[in-house]
Amino acid sequence: MNPGDFGKVAVLMGGPSAEREVSLRSGAMVLDALLKAEVDAVPVDAGRDVLDQLRRIAADRAFIVLHGPWGEDGVVQGALETIGMPYTGSRVLGSALAMDKLRSKQIWTSLGLPTPDYAVIRDSAELPSVSERLEPPLFVKPGHEGSSIGVTKVESAAQLKDAYETAARFGGPVLAETFVAGPEVTISIVDDRALPIIKLETPRTFYDYEAKYQSDTTRYLCPSGLDEELEASLKALSLEAFQALDCRSWGRVDMMLDPQMNPYILEVNTVPGMTDHSLVPMAARAAGMSFPELAVKILESSL
Repeated sequence: MNPGDFGKVAVLMGGPSAEREVSLRSGAMVLDALLKAEVDAVPVDAGRDVLDQLRRIAADRAFIVLHGPWGEDGVVQGALETIGMPYTGSRVLGSALAMDKLRSKQIWTSLGLPTPDYAVIRDSAELPSVSERLEPPLFVKPGHEGSSIGVTKVESAAQLKDAYETAARFGGPVLAETFVAGPEVTISIVDDRALPIIKLETPRTFYDYEAKYQSDTTRYLCPSGLDEELEASLKALSLEAFQALDCRSWGRVDMMLDPQMNPYILEVNTVPGMTDHSLVPMAARAAGMSFPELAVKILESSL
């Protein structure tokens, strides 16, 4: 395509969520990539007046790089629908479902797709029954956050209360999820096809916020080193999990493998990180795609 065919592109970044700082970093890299591809792109720090901002700059379409609630859960997508502005990525339903970890798991379970066993904690009074049903180690996490924000690994029932209180600060339901003791893998999806798998290794307790965005000790193995047949089956499963939530265009599916290499779907990210530590650009590079080419490919989903 001619870059001019996109018109003026507003790169939506920042926003009010707990992932604001990561979003600003992702947005800056996407903006730079689009400008290098000669696309007429402008930054927009997307506050509550985002629609007014888009009208003022006469934007033709939006490249959404907002992480977390409000920007990734269908709210901004719905707002853009009301003014008829094209935007990148999943639409309202897919965004909302993928951001909701509980409903994601309910859908996958109903379809027979593998996901770790879990319990919903809506009140601290439910903690004793959770510790009886699920044996530690567990992950306790907010139901509507990303980037491992508010996530705690619980090694004993005595730690469950503090972990619940940490996750509950972010609002919504809290999930306790069975720990899967094996490698973590992530499958990036661009243009509705799975890219090379990345296997993650970190010396930290788990792949938390620091391991994702700050640490230089995290190892990203791509090629993953997994058996070719297993890698093909994981890619197929990632697309099935992605499409089950009505997601489209681009995103990332995170999974754990148990010691027997059986996969368990953790979550789908519809607006994954696009920083210098992020996984989608890394997988795209392994597939022979530069960052500007990746950004333009994602932008094409707005057409």
